[in-house]
Amino acid sequence: MKKSDDLVTISQVEVFKNRKRILKNPLPFHQENFEKFGDTFKVNIGIGGRVVFTRDAETIKYILQKNHKNYYKSSLQTKDLAKYIGNGLLTSNGDFWRAHRRMVQPAFHKRKLQGLLSIMLSSIEQELERLNQADTIDIFPIMGDIAFQVVAQSLFSADNLRKRMRKLQHITETNQEMLIKEMRQPYLKWWFQLSGKTNRHLAKAEEARNLLNEIIEERVDLAEEKDDLLDMLLKARYEDGSPMSRRQLIDEVLILFTAGHETTANALSFTLFLLAKHPQWQEDIFDEIKELNFSEDIMSAIGQAQLVKNCIEEAMRLYPPVYVIDRVSLGDDTIKNRSFEKGTVWLMSMYELHRSKKFWREPEAFDPTRFNELNSKDYSDFYYPFGAGPRMCVGNNFAMFEMIMVISTILKDYRVSAASEKVEINPLISLKPQNVFLKLEKR
Repeated sequence: MKKSDDLVTISQVEVFKNRKRILKNPLPFHQENFEKFGDTFKVNIGIGGRVVFTRDAETIKYILQKNHKNYYKSSLQTKDLAKYIGNGLLTSNGDFWRAHRRMVQPAFHKRKLQGLLSIMLSSIEQELERLNQADTIDIFPIMGDIAFQVVAQSLFSADNLRKRMRKLQHITETNQEMLIKEMRQPYLKWWFQLSGKTNRHLAKAEEARNLLNEIIEERVDLAEEKDDLLDMLLKARYEDGSPMSRRQLIDEVLILFTAGHETTANALSFTLFLLAKHPQWQEDIFDEIKELNFSEDIMSAIGQAQLVKNCIEEAMRLYPPVYVIDRVSLGDDTIKNRSFEKGTVWLMSMYELHRSKKFWREPEAFDPTRFNELNSKDYSDFYYPFGAGPRMCVGNNFAMFEMIMVISTILKDYRVSAASEKVEINPLISLKPQNVFLKLEKR
């Protein structure tokens, strides 16, 4: 039996020497270490101890699925992220998480989502009306606005929210930037506290909660059923029949905003960039969707847009929105004949796994045919765009339906070309693109 101490360990000195590039983008640093030391290694992060990094498919499946009961989300989410976006589905563990998963999951069932599709499509079409043919446009902010408004309308189904939603969007984005600094520069946490920087961002988080509480109060005062996500959450009950507290409801809504709009905006932007670099796929998509009428039977049209779905799936392989998943072990465990102690923190790289030569032919190539209906099941052990196991993203169907509608609506009206050879990436809580400059030409 091998011990975890036998794993190659990247020293704290090495981490400190590379601190600037890690702060900017840690992926190249981790990739170099994976190539040098293999699929699993340790990183010494100082006060917080050692973290095990892995891109090993068998290990990842074991932690996320086979023995998931022994692995909780780490304090990176349950404390560091939770202090900004609340204690809810994304940031909790154990019985609390299970109770809330049972309450929230029905709202995202396919049958329930069918009733939201017209709201989602209307939001998408309204936002896309603002598209102009220009020399070049940065598509990411536009996709961010679309995704945010889709979540806002699906939650609240109200038309007077744009100003407040802009404010909420700004708060969630600036707080995320602060959290990334805290995570990548743990040696400066004392300074963030002493200077008051952390407290200023916590005040912003409270401002976001107050804003959401105003909107919820307005809905409660209306005493009117809307059949949107907020209605479903207001009606959700614990096993004893009691509803969520107002504070808890606000936290769940804030998490839905944060997780629901950003990962979708990322995936949409990466997909459009890749399609811009591969115009033949655009034409194939156009041939598939040109006769589809989303306004008549949205669910049927989504089901027929198979090539659009394949392209989105391939984009999420190359640029997984959740590019790393963290877990901490509740007890001692043995993985691949190596013992690991209770409290071991794991960071599992989806970015590396999705580009592994062991599993993917030409892994750097954009090839949507990988995800044809007949062979997609072959990738289930090493493709996790929405996570895996019991904690798989509750909104995966919501996100996929939305993305299919957005890509289809754009490519039905426009041809898209790229202004740069490569897309820049900015790994924050999720994998974000930067400077995705595209040109849209009316068909």
